[in-house]
Amino acid sequence: MARRIDDVREEQLEQIEEIEKACFSLPWTIEQLKSQLKDSQHEFIASLDDEGRVLGYVGMMYVLDEGYISNVAVDPEARRQGIGRDLIKELMARAAALDLAFVTLEVRCSNAAAIALYEKQGFLPVGKRKNYYDFPREDAILMTHFLK
Repeated sequence: MARRIDDVREEQLEQIEEIEKACFSLPWTIEQLKSQLKDSQHEFIASLDDEGRVLGYVGMMYVLDEGYISNVAVDPEARRQGIGRDLIKELMARAAALDLAFVTLEVRCSNAAAIALYEKQGFLPVGKRKNYYDFPREDAILMTHFLK
């Protein structure tokens, strides 16, 4: 199956909302997702199959030289195919082109697969956020990829 990565378009938000519901206990709404569309402070990219179906996505807000990843998700039926890895690689290439000093994110302490993915892409654990997540209540590991 051929895949490509492209900027998220508004007409793809319903597909992304469905992936949100499948992946997160408190999924973002269409309006929240819409606020992440590419502009002068956001990168929002998706992996698409050859029919244009969204397989996964990642969003980042940036201010000055700091990047903050909002959500990373891959459709549960499309996992273990390198989609998350490819999305993170593309996002980090865009972060470098934007001359960001670092990109940071939070991840559930129990999400070993995501932690391993981020570590393989150069993210380092730099702290913890106590009780950051709800449903279930859980700490977050703060991970940062330093570009400079």
